[in-house]
Amino acid sequence: MSAHETARGDVQLGIPPMPAPDYPPEVRTRLETDAAEVISRYPDSRSALLPLLHLVQSEEGHVTRTGMQFCADVLGLTTAEVTAVATFYSMYRRRPSGDYQVGVCTNTLCAVMGGDAIFGALREHLGVGNGETTADGKVTLEHIECNAACDFAPVLMVNWEFFDNQTIESAKRLVDDLRAGNEVIPTRGAPLCDFKQTARVLAGFPDQRPGSVEAGGSAGPASLVGLKLAKGERGPETVVSPRHPEVPHEEPVTTHASRHDAPQPSSASDPHHPAGPVTEGDES
Repeated sequence: MSAHETARGDVQLGIPPMPAPDYPPEVRTRLETDAAEVISRYPDSRSALLPLLHLVQSEEGHVTRTGMQFCADVLGLTTAEVTAVATFYSMYRRRPSGDYQVGVCTNTLCAVMGGDAIFGALREHLGVGNGETTADGKVTLEHIECNAACDFAPVLMVNWEFFDNQTIESAKRLVDDLRAGNEVIPTRGAPLCDFKQTARVLAGFPDQRPGSVEAGGSAGPASLVGLKLAKGERGPETVVSPRHPEVPHEEPVTTHASRHDAPQPSSASDPHHPAGPVTEGDES
């Protein structure tokens, strides 16, 4: 222990860290120009903090101390205020990560449809844990919460673009193609780009790639029923099957009227553990 440090149990008090290094002059000048454009969109400059964090993330692939100091400088905030925001939102990476952020939805519906099995298989296939990056720097794997695409479950996202109705094998092919540099086309949405480019778009700058603006996606039919009804359009007679209202509550219902009560096997993600209704022959 140095003369400048004092030990108190497991806590060591030492010299405070040095201020974050600045960007090279040409980089700072370029970022200041971009930052001024972003800030001009808001009546209160501090409201620009979220897109500015995406801007500095597009420079280095994650939000560094230098990036947070830059945001504090141009917005007149303290680094503590910037750090509080950067550490709150999971879209801001705090350490180097891959060119492609592969997120596997493990929320309820995706999980039971095979998301948990896909995530486990990718961990083994890539040799990384949650939030870790492959040695080649190509892929960062993480499990994520709801992607609002339940009617396409199980869903993966790569740099926030959708890859729907996945299986273990399709997910493995996807990450293999990403690492090999092969063209990968999302199920819906804009063409795929690397994480730095994605961060710049999220900062509010136009995507200049041909066809990226025109490309679009859509929710599934079940997601659009409510919108159609709100517009006065006729929707389907039912979204799910009736729940047998004639059956008294005290009597057990032996058949499942809705897939939401007992999902049928509809994904090859986990063929050894299909989810289906229990029948008398299944009970021991």
